[in-house]
Amino acid sequence: MTRGNQRELARAKNQKKNSDKPKQREDGLTHEQRKQRDADIMRQKQMKKEQAAGGQAIQS
Repeated sequence: MTRGNQRELARAKNQKKNSDKPKQREDGLTHEQRKQRDADIMRQKQMKKEQAAGGQAIQS
């Protein structure tokens, strides 16, 4: 082991740096609510993309 305790020191330093950050998101949503919101956003993006693709096919 040529590195010695470099890995342990880096891990401790990183833990200290990230100790003040919250582990969970602060948006106030449950996992299911977040999942539903993200799915709705993706559906809207997909509809926009399909409409744009459909509009281009008509123009060509």
